Amino acid sequence: MVFLVNLARVVFAPLLEYIAADFGVTVGSLGVVASAAWLGSALPRVPTGWLLTRIDRHTVVVGAGGVLTAAATLTASAPNVPALAAGAFLMGLASGVYFIAANPLVSELFPEGVGRALGIHGMASQTAAAGAPVIVIAVVAAFGDWRSTFLVVAVVAALTTAVLYLVGRRADLPDAGSDDRDLLGAARAQLPIILTGVLVTGSVGFVWNGLFNYYPTYMQAKDLDPQTASLMLSVLFTAGIPAFFLTGRLADRVPNVPLLLAVVAGFTACLFVLPHVTGLWPLVVFSVVLGYTIHSLFPAVDTYLLGTLPDRHRASAYTAYSATMMLPQAFGGGVVGSLTESGVTFDAMYTAFAAGLTVVLAALVALYLAGRLPVGRVGESQTGV
Repeated sequence: MVFLVNLARVVFAPLLEYIAADFGVTVGSLGVVASAAWLGSALPRVPTGWLLTRIDRHTVVVGAGGVLTAAATLTASAPNVPALAAGAFLMGLASGVYFIAANPLVSELFPEGVGRALGIHGMASQTAAAGAPVIVIAVVAAFGDWRSTFLVVAVVAALTTAVLYLVGRRADLPDAGSDDRDLLGAARAQLPIILTGVLVTGSVGFVWNGLFNYYPTYMQAKDLDPQTASLMLSVLFTAGIPAFFLTGRLADRVPNVPLLLAVVAGFTACLFVLPHVTGLWPLVVFSVVLGYTIHSLFPAVDTYLLGTLPDRHRASAYTAYSATMMLPQAFGGGVVGSLTESGVTFDAMYTAFAAGLTVVLAALVALYLAGRLPVGRVGESQTGV
């Protein structure tokens, strides 16, 4: 299921060129569609967190599968851009519901190896992102229509949801979050660690969303042909598969805050270098480095939060973090699309974003050195916050 819900968020990036040609619009004008998917992923997170104080996590996961099935079916029949944006929003909504329920569940199923478990879960998610361009090319080649991609997602989501429902009825699931019944109380109690996570993931995620949604278009601006440019997005995402697994394991063994700062520093450095990289093979190598670096952020920050938050606050506090950090991320694609439509070049834009992240990184380092950031997990031990 995690493969499908993440595919629902990222599948629009490799489809933008096809959709633009079909609807007779520019790729930049479709930034609203990419943003709609991520906005949809952001908005249901607080309601889902409240729902989790009353309903079992696995039941909510099954519900997310049902929403995805219906949303993908509706998206496949969208007659215009506004309808397509509405479908993207609903597909994103399914992913938001899923991740709020599933990530705490995974951490509770494997309490002795939170980073490793989240890394494997994230690796399955990242496989969808890596495979999205290839899946799109294959489906469009087979059926000759970008809409078929969403019909395939709908069918597979329906089958997967049915299987999860049957497995959930028979499995012996943990009740570690049974005392997590006060969403606002948990958010207040865990505010420092929530704000730290939001500052890191919200800022970096905004830039990342604005980068990967236009990565094929940017690669074409660097003189790659359209198909190669689309496959470059696959390279970018494929590099994230080992990043989830390896960084997840690393997060169980080293102090989490220095690890997070190192990842942010690495991503920022990549943004400064990106405008100066040209040629097919240099871009392939750079995409591998960039993809590995940015995808290391997600298992690192999830381990920091879910491995540190106590059982009585885990799902609710994670909901507060996730809902808040997703809002700036959701607008990344739309902002980049609007800026390119107004004539701003990708090189100038991403250099400016890198400068902004440098300011954020400097603030985080200063807070860490001053002892003002929650320390989170330290190696194999766990500290309370």
